[in-house]
Amino acid sequence: MLLAERIDGTIINADASQVYADLRVLTARPSPEEEARAPHRLFGHVDAAVGYNAAAWAAEAKAAIAAVHAQGGTPILVGGTGLYIRTLLDGIAPVPEIDAAVRTEVRALATADAYAALAREDAEAAQRLRPSDTTRVARALEVARSTGRTLADWQTERVGGIATQVRLAPLLLIPDAGWLAKRIDARFVAMLARGAVAEVDALVARELDPALPAMRAIGVAEIAAWRAGALAHDAMIVRAQAASRRYAKRQRTWFRHQPPPDWSRTPQPYNDIGDNIDSLCRTMRLTR
Repeated sequence: MLLAERIDGTIINADASQVYADLRVLTARPSPEEEARAPHRLFGHVDAAVGYNAAAWAAEAKAAIAAVHAQGGTPILVGGTGLYIRTLLDGIAPVPEIDAAVRTEVRALATADAYAALAREDAEAAQRLRPSDTTRVARALEVARSTGRTLADWQTERVGGIATQVRLAPLLLIPDAGWLAKRIDARFVAMLARGAVAEVDALVARELDPALPAMRAIGVAEIAAWRAGALAHDAMIVRAQAASRRYAKRQRTWFRHQPPPDWSRTPQPYNDIGDNIDSLCRTMRLTR
């Protein structure tokens, strides 16, 4: 927020869960007071019933970035969804629309049957994916069946990226794992006190497909199970905290190894950045 105020910036969300209107508290979206301090884009603009994805976000992010540039401002992308950022910068594989009959057939398969079919039709993908990763297993299988090419083969081609069209000033925040784990645990407890339970209650009442991305946001299943009497309160907290820490670990691993080595990295805790805004601007090579 301080950075946006300093450089006339517009904050653009790059978090896959913070796009959902239904989950402000549980996804730690900026508060209305924070949003009033600087322009925000792509936060809470998608209904939970929508199967939003990286391609949809990248298209909207490109439009938002262009609009900010047209107004003479500076877009600041904030968020930890690596796939979103990579899709925006590098483009997306031009996989054709999946045949509806093929998709229906694949999505109707039991978990074990889908994985066995993938092992036969795209052995490389089967080796890379866990059988329990039903969404990615189904995606790889439907691509192979519908197009006659594996998803990995399609992914050797990329279209639509903007990396060569913009000047990047990247900064990866990679704080100490122990410090971050404590923050994660405390934050979930705070979320429960601030309205996360009511958000999940309202979401469950809509009886949406549990496979939708919004329904798989960390904390939704755990709180829903507790509210249904299937999980004790303390166990719910422990399970949701553990899920969030595991996700943070995967994020740390991704951002340590996937982005280019010349991207700036800092272990500086988030709550210390406001005290060093000038240094931060220099680190990010910002001159405004």
